[in-house]
Amino acid sequence: MSYAALFERALTRLEAETAHHLALALLRALAVVPGAAAALRGRLAPRDEALRVQVLGLDLPGPLGVAAGFDKDARVAEALGALGFAFVEVGTVTAAAQPGNPRPRVFRLPADRALVNRMGFNSAGSTVVARRVRRLRRRRGRRGGPAIGVNLGRSKATPPEAAIADYVAGARRLGPLADYIAVNVSSPNTPGLRDLQSAHALRPLLSAVRAALDEVVPARRVPLLVKLAPDLSDADLDAIADLALELGVDGLIATNTTVARDGLCSAAADVARVGTGGLSGPPLAPRSLAVLERLRARVGDRVVLVSAGGIETAEDAWQRLRAGAGLVQAYTGFVYGGPLWPARLQRDLARIARRQGFVSLRAAVGTSKPPAAGSPPPVARRSAGRPTAS
Repeated sequence: MSYAALFERALTRLEAETAHHLALALLRALAVVPGAAAALRGRLAPRDEALRVQVLGLDLPGPLGVAAGFDKDARVAEALGALGFAFVEVGTVTAAAQPGNPRPRVFRLPADRALVNRMGFNSAGSTVVARRVRRLRRRRGRRGGPAIGVNLGRSKATPPEAAIADYVAGARRLGPLADYIAVNVSSPNTPGLRDLQSAHALRPLLSAVRAALDEVVPARRVPLLVKLAPDLSDADLDAIADLALELGVDGLIATNTTVARDGLCSAAADVARVGTGGLSGPPLAPRSLAVLERLRARVGDRVVLVSAGGIETAEDAWQRLRAGAGLVQAYTGFVYGGPLWPARLQRDLARIARRQGFVSLRAAVGTSKPPAAGSPPPVARRSAGRPTAS
């Protein structure tokens, strides 16, 4: 049975979060069966030199990573690497453990191949995740595996005025173990979190996290990234881009999920039934691309841009790379596409690059002409019926 048929006939009968936990259990089993992960990595991990990228001080076999939210507690990163992902961003991790919002809190909109979540940063906490990432690093030294980024967030119980201390605690525990740290100030599911995206609030937060990383990891620079919301105004995006240049932030992740519900194919009753939360998947793609293009116009190649939001096909990823992304991330595309999706996407991406005359993805980054100022945003595509992995 193809994955598309399995998804439609079986997985959609399960609550979305239950299906996710089943997937995590299967991935954990893959990691513990002797030789299984290595065998899969040998078949699925990117090996085409055209895909290799050097970004954030990392030498990666491909540009595709797993966005934060899939492997919240660093349980399955090794297995995800075996499926072909070059890096995994674990988290969002909060300083102390917290349960997140009550279930149900993840929903599908199949007509749009989209998800809506209001997880609320359910996390095992930075101490537990640090222990797991340490084990991952030891195993990676013996077996190989993906690079590990860690996405940090504010605990729900932490008042806004104490948010900096929360992020600093996570950075101190996980900075020595992570290949990069991402500061998440853009989830719509923690009250008041997005207020930290103002340049006024973001400046002291990023300065404190940078200082903490430099103190606990004096021997190397741990790259520091910021994850942004797609719902920011252009003026706010410009202000954050300017702040990133001023503070020497290493990267910007564009984008998180959106609270908007524009351009959906799903019936209005289905959208209303799902309720509040962050929307991900193809409906997010036009705005995520627009944010990427605006950031690239502002920062050029002085800050690494990581593009996420609505990437389903190799053509989607190619468009983001041409628009200036050094790396791309996926979550919803992987959920709908299945276990062979990451390997297929990167294989097709290498074919596109060669067909368009590029010897490598590195040579293609930022080569598309940005839209003229004042031009209308791209129209959201109708996503029903997109092809899936088999």
